[in-house]
Amino acid sequence: MEQTNNIIWFNKSLELSQLASLSPATLGTHLGMEWVEIGPNFLKMKMPVDQRTHQPYGLLHGGASCALAETVGSIGSYLVLDPEKFLCVGLEINANHIKGVRDGFVTATAQPLHLGSSTHVWDINIHDDNENLICVSRLTVAILARK
Repeated sequence: MEQTNNIIWFNKSLELSQLASLSPATLGTHLGMEWVEIGPNFLKMKMPVDQRTHQPYGLLHGGASCALAETVGSIGSYLVLDPEKFLCVGLEINANHIKGVRDGFVTATAQPLHLGSSTHVWDINIHDDNENLICVSRLTVAILARK
């Protein structure tokens, strides 16, 4: 990892292996999502394109793309915050579906556009195995104080 002053994560020594324990037995697990990479200011997560994520025409379902985008962005916000003091919940998500995918994997890369005290905004791009842009998404997350 790079110098600690460039890292946005609350835990400056966070490692990829620690991410799997954040969301056991959730929608992400059911859809086969897996962590791929963590950088100083980005996260990457992949998801298979298969019977779990297809729509009736055999293409990646737009809702599955949104589920991937919201998962990686929401966990990004969680990782920025002090978990003893704050929690975060999705407030709004939008997605533009650019290209269809029938098989393989799609990978979402999430980077923050805004990390404020009450909201975070994440830019999430999803690519296929050939690096084709599949979906562009923006996620707004509400930051709430723990009571």
